[in-house]
Amino acid sequence: MISFTHMEDIFSIYKFGIQDSIEVLHSKNEAHVHDYEELLIGIHGQIEHFIDFRSEIVDAPFISFITAGKMHRLKPLAKEGECDIWVIRFKRDFVTDTIFRLYTEFHDKANMCIPFNSCFVRFDILCDLISKECAQPTVDYSVVRQLLNTLISIIESERGKQELDSDNNAIVRNATFKNFLRILEEHYREPQGVNFYADKLFMTARNLNLICQRVLHQSVSEIIETRKLVEAKNMLVTTDKTIAEIGFELGFNEKTYFTHVFKKRAGMSPSDFRKEMASLISE
Repeated sequence: MISFTHMEDIFSIYKFGIQDSIEVLHSKNEAHVHDYEELLIGIHGQIEHFIDFRSEIVDAPFISFITAGKMHRLKPLAKEGECDIWVIRFKRDFVTDTIFRLYTEFHDKANMCIPFNSCFVRFDILCDLISKECAQPTVDYSVVRQLLNTLISIIESERGKQELDSDNNAIVRNATFKNFLRILEEHYREPQGVNFYADKLFMTARNLNLICQRVLHQSVSEIIETRKLVEAKNMLVTTDKTIAEIGFELGFNEKTYFTHVFKKRAGMSPSDFRKEMASLISE
């Protein structure tokens, strides 16, 4: 049975210990899908992880990244009497500029074992700093965001070192996807479609769609819409521009079509989203 897990907060972090692992082992643990991103930093112990339709035992030190919408089941296990895992959960919009890097690095292998060296020690230190900031009476999420971005950058660097000996086709695929995201950042405000980006990458629209499906499990059009939606949300919260003005700036010629796309992806209209955010901010 697959369950669906939701998170109300935009960010959370906690440390999973030996007692927690015992409780999980004696509880109902179903495969599930969640609406947030989850990053695990394993310091001690091990996990039995079912993801991408396969199961494996992963010994610490390890890093696991589970994207929103991906089915998985995780059993934390003690090893040599220890289990020590950082669990970081966040919504995609929290680190818009860097989240795609994690998708690229972990698209076909959710778990990465790394040596216990000075690099890995930095992961533990950064997680501890993030946890301490989140424990403050008033959390400064700009600090949390910067620390998380730093953590992701170091993870990306470590993953890159391990990919030196990996399959050349995978490397080319990742490079193409990264170039697509780079071009998207330059042109997402324009009313451009799949063919525009495929032409920029000197490839067919079909092949670009295949790469995006392989890496992110989304079509090119869906990724473009997601990027526009993130910017639309930012503009709705941080500016006084009308719905029509925001839609026009993001390449939508008609307000009704922009509202339709926004509601389809966000689950509410742009005006309702603006009201809800204003209410949250004023509390």
